[in-house]
Amino acid sequence: MNIVQTAQIIKEKLQGKHPQTAIILGSGLGALGQELQNSITIPYKEIAGFPQTSVKGHTGQFICGNLSGQEVLCLQGRFHLYEGHPATLINEVILVLRELGIKELIVTNAAGSLHTDMPAGSIMLIKDHISINTPNPLIGPDDEKYGPRFPDMSNAYDEKIRAQIKSLAQKQGITLYEGTYFLSIGPCFETKAEIKMLQTLGADAVGMSTVPEVISAVHAGIKVLGLSVITNLGTGLQKEAPSHQETLENAAKASKDLTNLIKSYLGEKTHG
Repeated sequence: MNIVQTAQIIKEKLQGKHPQTAIILGSGLGALGQELQNSITIPYKEIAGFPQTSVKGHTGQFICGNLSGQEVLCLQGRFHLYEGHPATLINEVILVLRELGIKELIVTNAAGSLHTDMPAGSIMLIKDHISINTPNPLIGPDDEKYGPRFPDMSNAYDEKIRAQIKSLAQKQGITLYEGTYFLSIGPCFETKAEIKMLQTLGADAVGMSTVPEVISAVHAGIKVLGLSVITNLGTGLQKEAPSHQETLENAAKASKDLTNLIKSYLGEKTHG
């Protein structure tokens, strides 16, 4: 993908809109895009060279509009390693966002809980992540125009933004957990033994996305807020076997709280 040319195509389709915040909507969380006012929809298939999504719950389009006084760009559909996309492609997508002028990225996802006291329907604020033996999106030549060869990941999920989100959740009476997200390539759900291993490593939730996007965003100087909707308990922690249908259903149940939290956060940015 030619990053500059792709960004230019999208800019022309945005019809003068200049969003500085992008939101990647995880499985079953696409409804937030319908909250945007005065919106423009750009299907991925209308952007030459842009990758396509293949997963149920990921529409495959940009929606740009106003949310709580902020112009935002929503991605209804992300790109997963298990679809066969190389990690470097995810990096290119994030760099396109940077070329569009995006300065902050809100990543949402559906994830499995590794603790029985963080049930399905909960929201977890991501404070850190673990990625072991998974492809890094920055592998290959580094373009110093976008970021350093060896980016610092010590504050990948911006601490100040996390404090703000926790305060907003408390004011709204939303139960907000905070924890570490583990990237599993997928597409298989984890085994019981793997869930035990992840608990031992200190992870709190597991999912099949997000981390490559965050690494790329941090490298490119984009601030990150990460939120997981807990859609199921990990294998062995619940009687029923996990399924993608369960993921979509529980994501929909929690989407109201997630939407309110994001709207409140953007509203605070609007009013200073």
